[in-house]
Amino acid sequence: MFSLLEGKNVNLRVMEKEDLPLFAEWANKPEFFGEYNPLRQTSRAEIEKDFEKGTPEGGDFIIEKKDGSKIGFICHFTLTHPAGKLLEIGYSLAPTERGKGYCTEAVRIILDYLFLSKDVMRVQACTDLRNLASQKVLEKAGFKKEGTMRKYLFIRGEWRDACLFSILREEWKEPKILTKTL
Repeated sequence: MFSLLEGKNVNLRVMEKEDLPLFAEWANKPEFFGEYNPLRQTSRAEIEKDFEKGTPEGGDFIIEKKDGSKIGFICHFTLTHPAGKLLEIGYSLAPTERGKGYCTEAVRIILDYLFLSKDVMRVQACTDLRNLASQKVLEKAGFKKEGTMRKYLFIRGEWRDACLFSILREEWKEPKILTKTL
């Protein structure tokens, strides 16, 4: 049985070994991650090796529509900072599924999950300054823009500025989407 976080239009399911061939396919398609993420070419063996190692204090989820079709992924991971640990999320959807509200719902689901299951004060996300669609997703999910980090990301041969967004526990207040866990 798969672990499932259920929303209204999409579900988040913990990424399993059976998902790795699809994830490898996505990882090697520049259009899947879009123009605002680094080009990535990696073998299925490398992805499997990383999967076996696991993400320290993190998690990877497949985003599925209600009919079970896999349309993207969302993850959370911990960044270590001298003042403490920072929790960050990242996500990507298949180009054909963008602009339909699925990503915003997936972000709301992961926020519900994180604030209900982790002792965390804030969740953050970082996006290329030019990625207005991702910024819109974060704002709809309740994130606030904290500022611009200059020359923060090296993407496709150039240093790019990035926007840092966050949401605090008191801004989240209560579950918005999560309806049940299995």
